[in-house]
Amino acid sequence: MKAKLRFFVTGIFLFIASECFSQDKDFYIFLCFGQSNMEGNARIEPQDTTVDKRFQVFETVDCPNLGRTKGNWYPAAPPLARCNTGLTPADYFGRTLVANLPSKIRIGIINVSVAGCRIELFEKDTYQSYVAKAPPWMLNMINAYDGNPYAHLVEMAKQAQKYGVIKGVLLHQGESNPNDSLWTQKVKGIYGNLLHDLHLKSKRVPLLAGELVNADQGGKCAGMNAFIAGLPALVPHSYVISSSGCPANADKLHFTAEGYRIIGRRYGEQMLALLGYKAAY
Repeated sequence: MKAKLRFFVTGIFLFIASECFSQDKDFYIFLCFGQSNMEGNARIEPQDTTVDKRFQVFETVDCPNLGRTKGNWYPAAPPLARCNTGLTPADYFGRTLVANLPSKIRIGIINVSVAGCRIELFEKDTYQSYVAKAPPWMLNMINAYDGNPYAHLVEMAKQAQKYGVIKGVLLHQGESNPNDSLWTQKVKGIYGNLLHDLHLKSKRVPLLAGELVNADQGGKCAGMNAFIAGLPALVPHSYVISSSGCPANADKLHFTAEGYRIIGRRYGEQMLALLGYKAAY
């Protein structure tokens, strides 16, 4: 009798859970991480402030100034990282997808990025040693993600999986790891941990990594692009997004708003191709 009662109660809880959270197979979610270029550095311009309601952002921190609270979906008007960041490649990645995918498909972004950080900040088992030496200005950003950006990204992704399906990972990082010949190995480890911790398969959840400001724009870290180019040879289902011709601002480390729009569209075009579609402008 007790066994039957436990079975009945368990069934009730499962029914309630299914009613509370209904995963939509047509809601494509993308995880974004990296440093300042993925966080968003350029000033948001009027043309960037309106978005299709099919493009959503999952807020990863509380942002009273935006009327957003952590753990909820909102129309993906920038900023898409924390409360006061700028335009990011994720902005026009999402816009490109909703403009070219069937109208039943929605796009969601989860962005956990930290300006100035080395890739080591996202290493699951050793990030503490990096955080221990991080400057105070960076600690403020790290602490916004509960002191562990990788774990925060995973936590947010698990919550978001109740609503949709993770379809890809977007990375833009490397300015703080110049000439790091082990960068691809470190990225492989982080990507592998994400797949493992979220029960994903690389064939279904590719990794898209953007080049840094290109040499044709005088990029100060353009030499790092040679290392980024090696990623597909090491990591199955990874793709490099070109930054050629993407305008840079005066510091030659960050893109202008137009540069973010161009590289963001390129991320989107690559993802569309992987999904079996082609961008039509």
